[in-house]
Amino acid sequence: MDGLRVGLVGGGPWARTVHGPGLVAHPATEVAAVWTRRPEVARELVGEFGGRAFADLEVFLDAVDAVAFAVPPHAQGRLALHAAAAGKHLICEKPLAGSVAEARAVADAVAAAGVHSTMVLTMRHAPGVRDWLAGMPEEPAGPDTVASARWLSGSLLGGPYATSSWRMEHGALFDIGPHVIDLLDAAVGPVVEVAWARHDEPDLWRFGLVHAGGAQSTVTLSMSLPVDPSDIEFTVLGGAGRHRLAGRGADAATCYAALLDELVAAVDGSGPPPALDAARGMRVQELVEAVRTAVR
Repeated sequence: MDGLRVGLVGGGPWARTVHGPGLVAHPATEVAAVWTRRPEVARELVGEFGGRAFADLEVFLDAVDAVAFAVPPHAQGRLALHAAAAGKHLICEKPLAGSVAEARAVADAVAAAGVHSTMVLTMRHAPGVRDWLAGMPEEPAGPDTVASARWLSGSLLGGPYATSSWRMEHGALFDIGPHVIDLLDAAVGPVVEVAWARHDEPDLWRFGLVHAGGAQSTVTLSMSLPVDPSDIEFTVLGGAGRHRLAGRGADAATCYAALLDELVAAVDGSGPPPALDAARGMRVQELVEAVRTAVR
């Protein structure tokens, strides 16, 4: 397969610092096209990452094999439907869409079109995190196991993401919550119930999860605490053993490169479909919504 022609949708900080540089650096991908809500931003990104700027979304889609989204969830859900229907592979941010129903529609569209999709759940592509998960028992942990996750940062107090309207509205649960819930689900066993949830200002989320084998986990999240660098830790204790993971496992560039390795292999037939696909994104969004609605 020649290089995978990827179209970049969105021109915010994550597009500029992760998607764009990652696509340019990878030996099997290129930025072939850029589409943003403001044409002048698309032209600016083309000057940095290459490709062509397009004002018409349909013409943009004709010029690419895959689409990388770096837009708010409600916009991604709508645009991803068009891209999948056009037969394009998808690189999707989390949350997958603006609602569970919209996320389900995207997952269904991907399945119907027979295209590949991958979620930018960056931690799951980190070598250190993969090694940590490989040390877990294959079966879901039993009731003699407890787990905890903590992710505390000050990202919404200042910096490039503090002006993001959807992050300010939904806070840590929607931004870093998918990473945490996905990783606990993979490490301890599928989440089957949200036992309790609490949300306190400023943006402090605490909730408990029940897993398929009977294990329980507790989570504490915030992006509005004066903490720098971020405090991130996952711990599993009990019958499943003693497992501790501190930090993200790797930087975003390393994780994004591994994500692209997996997608390219799936597209050219040399590897399996990505496991962290749109269906996984939909499932994680269902769990995030279950936490939100469980708040008392």
